[in-house]
Amino acid sequence: MSLPVITAPVLQLPGVRHAFFTRQGGVSAGLYASLNVGVGSKDDPDAVAENRRRAAAHFGAEQIVTAYQVHSPTALVADGPWPAGPPQADAVVSATAGVVCGALAADCAPVLLADPEARVVAAAHAGWKGALTGVAESAVARMEELGARRDRIRAAIGPCIGPASYEVGVEFLERFVHFDRAYGRYFTAAASDDKRMFDLPAFVLGRLEAAGVRGPEWVGRDTCAEPDWFFSNRRAFKAAEPDYGRLLSAIVLEP
Repeated sequence: MSLPVITAPVLQLPGVRHAFFTRQGGVSAGLYASLNVGVGSKDDPDAVAENRRRAAAHFGAEQIVTAYQVHSPTALVADGPWPAGPPQADAVVSATAGVVCGALAADCAPVLLADPEARVVAAAHAGWKGALTGVAESAVARMEELGARRDRIRAAIGPCIGPASYEVGVEFLERFVHFDRAYGRYFTAAASDDKRMFDLPAFVLGRLEAAGVRGPEWVGRDTCAEPDWFFSNRRAFKAAEPDYGRLLSAIVLEP
């Protein structure tokens, strides 16, 4: 069956296919309905496996290559499935046609990158911690090692928690400005004095631009605010739900 996906105009590139999958089109039930691809969730493993198979089939592939994500800045190169299971990392980079690089998220920012001329692609998982410690920059650097050029790399951020949904404490702001006082521009006033609203997609876009990526884009979809379309960690927490599904974003070089 055809899965509903979101695409970014900036990644409509020759020899490259990408997709930001939604929560629709899978076989999972209950909290995980329906396209939950998170093996770390408490969902039925057979349902998760089928959902991942469907996502891979969208690209005409047998599987999606994802890492065991740990909110790190680590980016690893894959030329096929991991031989010993997923390693700990938060970005997967490849210059091998047919290797579908994927990133999972449920409010964190998924980032897909491509240099169509060098034929290098990457998928990164940028939660606030990974974004702050440099996962986007690590993905760009790994791509560069494989022949990409920063000024040729195009990047898009998929559905993630939006600036109107991401309320944080003042101590969260302080952690960011400790790295760089200019990061204060990504925070705005909230309902109370001890809270702020954080613009995660704008922050990741800023980091990509600072790394030399020209014109990165966000697809403009807020995972927390659109329950029919996306899983959300924060929404699940607010609703006192015991778990939540994970979304998939993926990119591949065509043969």
